[in-house]
Amino acid sequence: MLPAHTEQQGARRWLKIVVGLGPVLGLVALCVAGTLLNPDFATVDNMMNVLTRTAFIGIVAVGMTFVIISGGIDLSVGSMAALIAGSMIFMMNRLAMAGTLAPLAIVLAGIALALLLGALFGTLHGLLITKGRIEPFIVTLGTLGIFRAYLTYLADGGALTLDTTLNDLYAPVYYASFLGVPVPIWVFLLVALLGAIVLNRTAFGRHVQAIGSNEQVARYAAINVDAVKIITYMLLGLCVGIATVLYVPRLGSATPTTGLLWELEAIAAVVVGGTALKGGEGRVIGTVIGAILLSVISNILNLTSIISVYLNAAVQGFVIIIVAFLQRSRR
Repeated sequence: MLPAHTEQQGARRWLKIVVGLGPVLGLVALCVAGTLLNPDFATVDNMMNVLTRTAFIGIVAVGMTFVIISGGIDLSVGSMAALIAGSMIFMMNRLAMAGTLAPLAIVLAGIALALLLGALFGTLHGLLITKGRIEPFIVTLGTLGIFRAYLTYLADGGALTLDTTLNDLYAPVYYASFLGVPVPIWVFLLVALLGAIVLNRTAFGRHVQAIGSNEQVARYAAINVDAVKIITYMLLGLCVGIATVLYVPRLGSATPTTGLLWELEAIAAVVVGGTALKGGEGRVIGTVIGAILLSVISNILNLTSIISVYLNAAVQGFVIIIVAFLQRSRR
């Protein structure tokens, strides 16, 4: 007969496995339910559409995973994406009017600007949080308003629309496919793979988890806490830049509502994927599954009209609260 403590360890191990598989089991159950409710759900075209729409939030959520595991948060990613999109379009249109560069060079310059701005904005957040000793919630709540206000200013309260010639050249970044799979899905998979490798196979990833578990102990262990935090926010900003590069050719414009509620969807994907809101533990693969799961929920609601599509954000909000409560109960 096994000792009581051995049985308890075995029970905890199985409970951990079940909890880890929760998002996967939930996704499978949703797919089965979606197929039963509407046969069109299981078509290849619909699946590709779901994954393509997941790509933007999924890429942002990969970066958000690092920030939340380290014990931080970023509420500004949607507004950041809006300002990056508007800045890209504004600069590209100006270069097209000047006529000094070839259209392809202008598109490449716009992409480079998006990545640069994302990294800079993320680094700014990291510096304000670490060197300025301001809570992440306050910093990113402030920049949420700042970013969107500047985009509204650039657009003069309306929309910034990309030059038609440039838009036609840029469109394949979103609409093209490789081996039958849309480009955004490939980029999402690549970002997720790189994120998983960095988090699980590098010293930086271990430092991120150590800081989230206990920042003071991490300092005693000679981990450069400030540098690691700055890099996590920079990585998140870079992910926002990548997502924006893929998003702009979809509509070819940026408005004050661009990226609205992206922060809600990204945080929801991270917590649904099993990352602890208190920090210290999490997985990129869980975030990927969480992002897909939320997109599947929205897709099922759109196809079946069980509730109004205008309540999708409410569903995501309820999901965040429920998962946070379950995490609290588990602790």
